[in-house]
Amino acid sequence: MTPTPPLLPTSLPELEQLADLASRAGAHAELHTLAWVESKAGTFPVQVLRLGSRAADAPALGLFGGVHGVERIGTQVVLAYLHSLVESLRWSGLTHDLLERVSLVFMPIVNPVGLMRATRANGNGVDLMRNSPVEASCPVTWPLGGQRLTRHLPWFRGQVMEPEASALCSAVTHYLMDRPFSLALDCHSGYGRQDRLWFPFAGRREPPPNIATITALRRLFLTSYPNHNYYAIEPQWLHYMTHGDLWDHLTLQAQHRPGVFTPFTLEMGSWLWVRKNPLQLLRFTGLFNPVKPHRQQRVLRRHLVLIDFLLRAVEGYRLWLPTQQQAEQLRQEAMALWFNR
Repeated sequence: MTPTPPLLPTSLPELEQLADLASRAGAHAELHTLAWVESKAGTFPVQVLRLGSRAADAPALGLFGGVHGVERIGTQVVLAYLHSLVESLRWSGLTHDLLERVSLVFMPIVNPVGLMRATRANGNGVDLMRNSPVEASCPVTWPLGGQRLTRHLPWFRGQVMEPEASALCSAVTHYLMDRPFSLALDCHSGYGRQDRLWFPFAGRREPPPNIATITALRRLFLTSYPNHNYYAIEPQWLHYMTHGDLWDHLTLQAQHRPGVFTPFTLEMGSWLWVRKNPLQLLRFTGLFNPVKPHRQQRVLRRHLVLIDFLLRAVEGYRLWLPTQQQAEQLRQEAMALWFNR
């Protein structure tokens, strides 16, 4: 952790909500500041909240949001789940039992300056999801795939890793990797008319090392929740390819370490909200967030089932994680689904 700087931040409701939830969770929670980022309005913390088991061999689930500041709904989805979990500590023995066996990591406000300004990039004009050192192995569309020409154009990659991107990678490295099993879910919005669960890679047309685990988890979700088939579970490169994806970077790092680490990106289909309320296009934030209160509430509850499923899958990973023999069959299934095209 870094010391508190003298310049206080402007109030950011989501930071206040995170601090309040950490306080209400009491001894169950640890709230750490991983970095400080500055803007004209003040200095903001990049924070991570930990709940549950502190055992090094406990399986773990990480929930991330706010990598792109304009996509506020991603932050709100993570905070909504954290709120439900903290509230259940007051009345649910099952929650207490679960937290004794599983480690939970919440990082809902990765880009606080972008959140305050309602911008995709951080305070330095860098798109954090183009900011890792990974280079795509195939040609990408410029500038969508990431560019280093100028921060005045969108999808600027920056020259070095930004403090926010480094903080996210540090949280994953310290709290998720090297465990026997861990999952990460990074919540975004703004693409398409369908909710999508993307997995690496974004910069290469090949399966990630743990593709059998991903395929098994997909099968598990579809059979357990047959009425929640509105998620398209697929590799990101099927839609567009990018340089510098943080989850590509972390996946490549994890393949040389013990344990199974699997990240997903929840890409909420914001075009659905725009179709139902075209007037929200009059505001830039309306392209990425539901505007009407009832629609926002619907989105916040819509994904609670998914996150609860991921938590239970983490807790029970020994019951469903594929054996070596099953892994080969699942890999062939994945190749037929996504890669033999």
